Amino acid sequence: MSQVTSWFDYNFMRNALIAVIIITPLFGLMGTMIVNKKMAFFSDALGHSALTGIAVGIVFGVQDTTISMVVFAILFALLLNKIGSRNTASTDTIISVFSSCSVAIGLAILSKGGNFSKYSSLLVGDVLSITTREIVYLVLIFIATVIFWVFGFNKLNAVCIHRTLAKSKRVPVSLMDNLFAVFVALIVMLSIKWVGIMIINALLILPAASSRNISVNMREYHLYSIIFSLFSGLVGLFVSYYTNVATGPMIVIIASVIFFLTYFLGNKIKE
Repeated sequence: MSQVTSWFDYNFMRNALIAVIIITPLFGLMGTMIVNKKMAFFSDALGHSALTGIAVGIVFGVQDTTISMVVFAILFALLLNKIGSRNTASTDTIISVFSSCSVAIGLAILSKGGNFSKYSSLLVGDVLSITTREIVYLVLIFIATVIFWVFGFNKLNAVCIHRTLAKSKRVPVSLMDNLFAVFVALIVMLSIKWVGIMIINALLILPAASSRNISVNMREYHLYSIIFSLFSGLVGLFVSYYTNVATGPMIVIIASVIFFLTYFLGNKIKE
């Protein structure tokens, strides 16, 4: 029994557990709207911009790279949102160009002098390195996101269903789109260090996609997505600890298993 609970003796594991409990419900919650709005490409581009945010911080001498990541991500998200709102055939191409250029600039700056190795952990993440200060950041974004969701969900959902109709009902469409983009940027940047750039988008998409497979109404859609995200995070954390595998990839593997299970279950229900 002591071996099973031995992880609790370590401060870094306690911090990791707190981080997972705080942030994974937000992934599940925000992921539902990302799936509905077909923003998977947007969130993926946003995740990759983390490297550029760090690079910009280094250029301007910012000591806390989290701050530079967040500021750059917010500006980048608003830019991508502006491009995406044009509804042109080349929107995906333009976003891809901006994303690729941004990542290339970040890699060029960080790799100067062969120093990129100390940033390579960002690719797969390291939840065990999370600090108390970063947990405070997560708590603040959790509170802010819940408040935003409580007061803004109906308007955001109206925009998602029919933009023109939402405008006719005096819903501030552009404002809601931008606020949502900003919150996604904040959540992604504050969790990128422990989830990893390569798989951050999967953790946003998979729980919501799994929930969509079996839910029959909006309430179930949100509830199952939060449950799947939290379950994947907790199981992934403990499995990674006992198998000595990176936590971020393990969480995504668990979430992927859930997706396939709900996919086949959903097909049987529909039959």
